[in-house]
Amino acid sequence: MAFKIMSLTDAAAERINEIMEDSDKPVMGVRVGVKNAGCAGMAYTLDYVTEPVAGDDHVSDKGVEVYIEPKATMFLLGTVMDFEESKMSAGFTFKNPNQTGECGCGESVQLKPADLKAIAEARAGV
Repeated sequence: MAFKIMSLTDAAAERINEIMEDSDKPVMGVRVGVKNAGCAGMAYTLDYVTEPVAGDDHVSDKGVEVYIEPKATMFLLGTVMDFEESKMSAGFTFKNPNQTGECGCGESVQLKPADLKAIAEARAGV
């Protein structure tokens, strides 16, 4: 089984497909990244891709093409992207094993680079 940098829940894939179908311009997938922001230090970014960016990592999951900014790869290894709805809000969420904290308002997170040794051992079944 190949290791994926990121994966999507069924809800996230379904919502991305809905948005892509409703887009005025052709959209072929999403691009996920991180940026310096907020009181916790980093925030996730999500953009729609009309044309792949050279150098991006690429994952296909549940019929959705996901492109990952190279500078974000080490922070996103093992992340599961979801789409959650409540009475008060709806949006994409990230369940990230590299997240060490978040701000009180939920706008930013603290991330550490992935432990590549632990990932290699997990893949090898150690």
